[in-house]
Formats: sequence, C-alpha cells, structure tokens
Amino acid sequence: MTPEPGAISDVSNATSVSSSKGPTTPAPPTRVVIAEDEAIIRLDLKELLEEEGYEVVGETGRGDEAVALVRERKPDLAILDIKMPGLDGLTAARHISADRLAAVVILTAFSQRDLVEQATESGAFAYLVKPFQKSDLIPAIEVALGRHAELLALEKDVGDLAERLEARKLIDRAKGRLMDEHGLDEQAAWRFLQTSAMSERVKVHHVAERVVAGDLTP
Repeated sequence: MTPEPGAISDVSNATSVSSSKGPTTPAPPTRVVIAEDEAIIRLDLKELLEEEGYEVVGETGRGDEAVALVRERKPDLAILDIKMPGLDGLTAARHISADRLAAVVILTAFSQRDLVEQATESGAFAYLVKPFQKSDLIPAIEVALGRHAELLALEKDVGDLAERLEARKLIDRAKGRLMDEHGLDEQAAWRFLQTSAMSERVKVHHVAERVVAGDLTP
C-alpha cells in the first residue's frame, strides 16, 4: 500500500521548498502484554488486538510472569485477568502501576462493585467483564491508555503528592464540565486541556482551573 504523503517541514537555512513530499513515518503500534490463564480467551484476545493493529509483545497465564514480562518488554498496555496463579491480577496491577510501567486493563468474570473498586484502587484504568466484545474492548483500551498518559503528564507537572491529588480532582472537574456542557468525550476533553496547556505554556491543572471557572471553552 502506498504511504500517505507527509507535511513539508521548514529548515532554517533553506532557500526553497522542494515540490516533492516524502512519506510520513507511521506511528508505532501500541504494544500489549496479555495475562490470562484461560488459553482460549488469551488466543481470542490476541487475535482481536492484532486485527485492530495492536502489537502483542508478550503472553502468559500467570500473574507473576505478567509483571516480569511488562518489566522486560516495556509495553504500553497490560491486560490482566483478575484471577491467575502465581499472582492475582489486582496485585500484578499494583506492581505495574506503582512504577508507572504501563496502562492496565483488568479482565473479570464478575461485575460486583467491590471488585470494580479494588480494580480502581490497584491502579487499573479500565476493566472489562467477560465475555466481552470488540466494541467493549477497544474503548476500554483507549480510555486506559489516555488516563495513563494523563497521569504521567500530571506527575511531570506536579511533583508533590498532595498537590498532585488536588490537581487530579481539578482536572476531573474540568473534564466533566467539558463533557457535560460541550459534548466532548473523556479523551477529547483531556486533549483540549493538554493542547491548551501546551499552546499557552502553562501546566494542565492551571488550564483546568480556567475551564472550571468558565473562563475557557473549546
């Protein structure tokens, strides 16, 4: 398939711009580690991901091996079953999230509120109840990736834990307002905050404060 043409970049000492356009460099695929002790589900999950352009860089049926794989392969995302030998998915998620190694999605056969709360407390950014469809899987993955990126950006901006928690609450309020009043989804709301912060050369939570106050809108 012929690559799409890319944008021409300016060079400071250039006196003319070439009329030919070179191919863009495609974005690297999202790298995923799967930890699911049921081999059939693991295979189905891998096929679904690869059909959607994700790159599965590691598979295991054990929670302890999942943590080791994530440390070794450095994926963007880890998908963890909640019940596995060696280490359960929630504990594995805590290890992965504590060191900010990857975004985490938890798989569970149950939808009880306490399990959902435990998944959130473990550092997972999304969870899926089995059996799930591709239409459930991909949005959950994108939410997890987006929230992980958001967390990394926030930690880079705000070093102190207490300040970071306050900034997190402020950003959540701003996203909620953008979603409720302007029809944005969560990812679009975050992109608006992040893009505005970059263009104005300020921190994201400062932009969020203006959105909450009603001084900044899309």
